[in-house]
Amino acid sequence: MSKQTNTESKLITDIFVEGARKGWNIAIHSTIPNVLMAFVIIYILNASGLLKLLGEYVGFVMTPLGLPGESIAVFLAAFLSWGGAAGVLVALVQEGTLNAQHIAILIPGMALVGSTVQYMGRVLGVLGVPGKHYLVLFGICIINAYLAMLLMRVLI
Repeated sequence: MSKQTNTESKLITDIFVEGARKGWNIAIHSTIPNVLMAFVIIYILNASGLLKLLGEYVGFVMTPLGLPGESIAVFLAAFLSWGGAAGVLVALVQEGTLNAQHIAILIPGMALVGSTVQYMGRVLGVLGVPGKHYLVLFGICIINAYLAMLLMRVLI
């Protein structure tokens, strides 16, 4: 009961400042490092020619979606981190590989597989879901994401 009274007695400005501090900490300790990491990875993949190879040899999966092969890097990054995927997306836009239509197609896929690996540990591991089920759960995420991107291509 005292906890409820304590919350009710806080000023709106105190609540706002507390929320702003939490948001700042998330940005500084999670979002910015993930996006920065993504820019560095894309730069390394580009400089080494591995991004072009990735696009040529695995990118065929993205062709039915109307996307260049290199865009698979965005989709793969989304499994690890939404912020990282956003960083990869922006880096590919800056170098001219992706355009606005490509972004519109990729965003639903990013949302549906976003941070799957992180959630695997945070949710599935904590709940005690056996590892043998992870592949099926990942498969469902991938299929949903691919279908959403395919639908987006039709709509655009």
